[in-house]
Amino acid sequence: MKLSGAQILMKTLREEGVDTIFGYPGGAVIDIYDELVKTDIRHVLVRHEQGAVHAADGYARAAGKVGVCLVTSGPGATNTVTGIASAYMDSIPLVVITGQVPRGLIGNDAFQEVDIVGITRPCTKHNYLVESTDSLARVIKEAFYIARSGRPGPVLIDIPKDVANTTVDYKEPGDVKMRSYNPTINPNKRQLQKVVKLVEKARRPVIFAGGGIILSKSSEELTRFARQAQIPVTTSLMGLGAFPGSDPFWLGMIGMHGTYRANMCTSECDLLIAIGVRFDDRVTGKTDAFAAQAEIVHIDIDPTSIRKNIPVTVPVVGDCHAALTTLNGMLDEADLTDIAGKREQWFARIGEWKNLSRLAYVQGETIKPQYVVEKLYELTGGDAIITTEVGQNQMWAAQFYHFNRPNHFITSGGLGVMGFGLPAAIGAQIAQPDRLVVDIAGDGSIQMNIQEMATAVQCRLPVKVVILNNGYLGMVRQWQELFYDKRYACTCMDHAPDFVKLAEAFGAVGLRATTVDEVETVLKKGLSNYKDRPVIMDFVVDKEESVYPMVPAGAPITEMLLV
Repeated sequence: MKLSGAQILMKTLREEGVDTIFGYPGGAVIDIYDELVKTDIRHVLVRHEQGAVHAADGYARAAGKVGVCLVTSGPGATNTVTGIASAYMDSIPLVVITGQVPRGLIGNDAFQEVDIVGITRPCTKHNYLVESTDSLARVIKEAFYIARSGRPGPVLIDIPKDVANTTVDYKEPGDVKMRSYNPTINPNKRQLQKVVKLVEKARRPVIFAGGGIILSKSSEELTRFARQAQIPVTTSLMGLGAFPGSDPFWLGMIGMHGTYRANMCTSECDLLIAIGVRFDDRVTGKTDAFAAQAEIVHIDIDPTSIRKNIPVTVPVVGDCHAALTTLNGMLDEADLTDIAGKREQWFARIGEWKNLSRLAYVQGETIKPQYVVEKLYELTGGDAIITTEVGQNQMWAAQFYHFNRPNHFITSGGLGVMGFGLPAAIGAQIAQPDRLVVDIAGDGSIQMNIQEMATAVQCRLPVKVVILNNGYLGMVRQWQELFYDKRYACTCMDHAPDFVKLAEAFGAVGLRATTVDEVETVLKKGLSNYKDRPVIMDFVVDKEESVYPMVPAGAPITEMLLV
């Protein structure tokens, strides 16, 4: 069977279960696009290549599979870098396919030539420059295997134009076997036995869970472990939804904008069981003071993450699902008869911290952004898929929208990309067409990729955008207020567009609330109506409202600013 490189690519993508590609065509991928339209793979035409990667990211998280995007060479490829770096830091499985100039022109500064393999080497799990059409099928298979296995991440495949249009005798590549890449799935049982012993003797334990729980589909196992061992749970930003936010063992999010009780618990615990986390600086604060009284267990599939930022007592390399399943089996046989008694004083102390400082705000004459998020949670029953931009809007969403299930909170955690939320919502809506998808945004960040509203309109997607419009780059303004004597240098956004008119210009629906009484009315109208068009809801909120608690950079997480 003779096939061109473009035909081989399409055949292999279908074999990998790809049903959707987010992309933007160009000269270097014109042969690939010519074959793509002959298949049953859905192509979503974005308006910017960065949007393609963020949309594929949102799709991957909402669908629980590898996201795919396709762009051309040169500027098309370089426009993907921010999205790739975000997916890399958050361990999201993506395959990014870029076009390249013909092999004979590589290195000659040809039109729209760029070394995208070299550029993305630091922010991809792996990448390829395809050297021959004969090797293309094998490369595609390897890319998907690498992207989804072990600690997931983005893989880039750079395909020269002549590789795509050359015809060869096609041979099945067979199963993927890579001697140099063999992630450890099953953890060492002797290490897990040490964990069980620490659980049995601990009087002030805490579980710290991260995005690895969600990626490994381990939420049920984590919940069973916490309840069986009688251990309270906190999570990172990326771990929200890994443990039910309504569970009595839930402490809230940890870190710079975490809850008072989560930060205090972590600082005073005698055992910290960290699962699927990387101890980001926004979590730990001053590392010398982080969980200083505790023995620390760290379970992660990526051995390079263990002891990278925080010293640990018991390292466990392996898949979170496999580790928790084994731990739960071991706990079934452990002596836990008095475990609740051992934890009684600890839970009483946690109750005191909770009563001492709760997430709160005072709703006055102007709309408080927290009120909008709380009302959104109330009206959706916590059942929406929430994406966010980055900044204050992201933190208010994390604090005041309570997540009971995984894959319902989609945000750019590690890189913190403004402009992530709208394209990610598009990807999530395509992955889950029957679900309500809401992007919680700021007036600054939404403008970063607002062009993707045209994508949502063209695809007839009922994505909802809730803009917390305070007229500032809010998080930077907050730092300027606290640490720079209110010198609001270049953070005022007074000349933002009229978002209602902008929505209408795109062919979407625009709504606005300027008073507290209008908030619920606008939310109900925007959420309940318009099943085939996106909606922008513009909430004009208090201009100088800040996110609290807040831990100043470099301080211990116990030193929180509470008001």
